[in-house]
Amino acid sequence: MRSTVSTTETATRAEVCAAAIADAFKDDGEIFASPMGLLPMLGVRLAKLTSNPDLVISDGESLFLAGVPPLFAKGDVVEGWIPFRRVFDVVAWGKRHVMMGATQVDRHGNQNISAIGDFDRPQRQLLGSRGAPGNTVNNRTSYWVPRHSPRVFVERVDVVSGVGPKRAQEAGPAAARFNDIHRIVSNLGVFDVGGPDETLRLLSVHPGVTVQEVRDASGCEIHLAAPEGPGVPTTREPTTEELVLIREVLDPQGLRDREVPPKETAR
Repeated sequence: MRSTVSTTETATRAEVCAAAIADAFKDDGEIFASPMGLLPMLGVRLAKLTSNPDLVISDGESLFLAGVPPLFAKGDVVEGWIPFRRVFDVVAWGKRHVMMGATQVDRHGNQNISAIGDFDRPQRQLLGSRGAPGNTVNNRTSYWVPRHSPRVFVERVDVVSGVGPKRAQEAGPAAARFNDIHRIVSNLGVFDVGGPDETLRLLSVHPGVTVQEVRDASGCEIHLAAPEGPGVPTTREPTTEELVLIREVLDPQGLRDREVPPKETAR
């Protein structure tokens, strides 16, 4: 099949985010990738086809896949069986990188998907902590935030679901030993928790986004990875090969636009 992607075609913001998510998994080697949500799934499958072919992926239900099918399609080559109860064995063992969503993320990398407001009388009930505590004390964990805002990036989460490094260290070696908050990718930029006292740090801004825009859209302090010299770098755009894979192989239906609208272009 001949590609219809031009070498000069501009990537959309969703495609930049997919490449940034892929980069979060590129150095993992042979590890079980557990993406939760559409863009994380797209980014992981992109990584599997480009930077990290050793990634182990599943269909999100019960099968390990040898191939890399389009989003929400069944793989035609199955490598193994992983029913829900077996996932907990992998969580406890730790050879896994999970990317979850986050209703709130605070300046110390704690995540909330449980409730908004006081825990005893919440204003809004969310998913509940689910697997977040176990994920964050056993496995490498990243987060995906499709709509960066002061309500998501907060000074302190209302309920701690996913545990950040500072809180894990305060809890002791059992919680801190394998705690690894690796990346936070939003529709504005890429972050880690490498700031002073293990706080949020801006690693890159997506093309067309300024540092000030990120700060204005955040309800907590954001430290900069490169406060001096050339400043914070720009998130890389997908290569032509990656754009072909995203548009013609992995997501030909354009489902990525549901999470990050196409009007948010890379430039």
